Amino acid sequence: MSSDINLIDSFQEFKDFKNIDRPTVITVLEEVFRSMIRKRFGTDENVDVIVNPDNGDLEIWRTRTVMEDGFSEDDDLEIELKEAHTYDPDLEVGDDYIEQITLESFGRRAILAARQTLVSKVLELEKDEVFKKYKDREGELVIGEVYQIWKKEILVLDEDGNELIMPKTEQIPADYFKKGDNVRAVVHKVDMMNNNPKIIISRTAPEFLQRLFELEVPEIFDGLITIKKIVREPGERAKVAVESYDDRIDPVGACVGMKGSRIHGIVRELRNENIDVINFTTNSSLYITRALSPARISSIKLSDEDATAAVYLKPDQVSLAIGRGGHNIKLAGKLTGYEIDVYRENDEIDEDVDIEEFSDEIDSWIIDELKRVGLDTAKSVLSLSQEELVRRTTWRKILSRRLCEFCKQNLNNMHNKNGKTIFH
Repeated sequence: MSSDINLIDSFQEFKDFKNIDRPTVITVLEEVFRSMIRKRFGTDENVDVIVNPDNGDLEIWRTRTVMEDGFSEDDDLEIELKEAHTYDPDLEVGDDYIEQITLESFGRRAILAARQTLVSKVLELEKDEVFKKYKDREGELVIGEVYQIWKKEILVLDEDGNELIMPKTEQIPADYFKKGDNVRAVVHKVDMMNNNPKIIISRTAPEFLQRLFELEVPEIFDGLITIKKIVREPGERAKVAVESYDDRIDPVGACVGMKGSRIHGIVRELRNENIDVINFTTNSSLYITRALSPARISSIKLSDEDATAAVYLKPDQVSLAIGRGGHNIKLAGKLTGYEIDVYRENDEIDEDVDIEEFSDEIDSWIIDELKRVGLDTAKSVLSLSQEELVRRTTWRKILSRRLCEFCKQNLNNMHNKNGKTIFH
């Protein structure tokens, strides 16, 4: 009879389980109905549950041993000869009496309870499968569709409808998404919270940039070029150290491509983030020199004991080495593992720095205002207190804050050491 009942098709929820294969669902079905059998008959050791993997049809067969009348001790495992003859007169003592148990015989309430148990078990199984799937994919690239946008995070659905979360902190500052947009990111972190998988994706992680390079540069995907290290200030600047295992391949040229053809696509994906690709080397001095590109280094003094590097540059190269907002020197330090101090070459104690040299780090309107009140060098600014600077200039509320930042980031660390002017 039960061949007329297609269990998988009758449970509409099964159609929504995209991460569980059919054999696994069949196994869960069998376990649920064996539980029903144990509740009704006390045991399932003499019962065969057969589920057709192609269409979900269910068959339940119960086997009992035929006993002489009055000698049956367990009705769940044995049947008396007189009763057995009512079903099959040819049966004899010691034979197996096999009967088919219909689904309806369990009763409507038991079937509904089994259905609820089945759906619950499959849902739990699906959650476990999603967790395992993405736990194994940490660091891999995923593509999804923006489904919901909130203030602190966005909800992204993958091709199977699984929910991925991208917090604001894992988005590039210039990112702007609308519902329905496709987004690329890497699987950053996978946790189980309240029995639900929580999958965090990121566009700010170094692994995201690495996966983009693997897509755009075949030599990296094939293993001919290796990315040794990536450091990023998302949306601002990134430095990528690469090495080639084939002397005939220029790793930097291969990553950049003809006229920048390969790297342009990556830059666009990262919202115009500047990317410096440099050759990796075990020569620390040369590595630091390359890391501080585009600045041209005059000389370097290394101290391996405390991992510091004193870098000497010509005056016009100082701002290039530091970079806008200090990003260049900060990333160079992270890439090389050295704390880098930048020195102006051949500067004496009495020498000063023109305020215009800081045009990459300080807004032009602030420089113009400082020059308007006669403060055209770094020392002339540092010689005054913050209160005096605010008093002399206009736009006081705004300028006081910006001057404080200006002094803190670019001027306040200037001091005399070994007869040289130092910028950190």
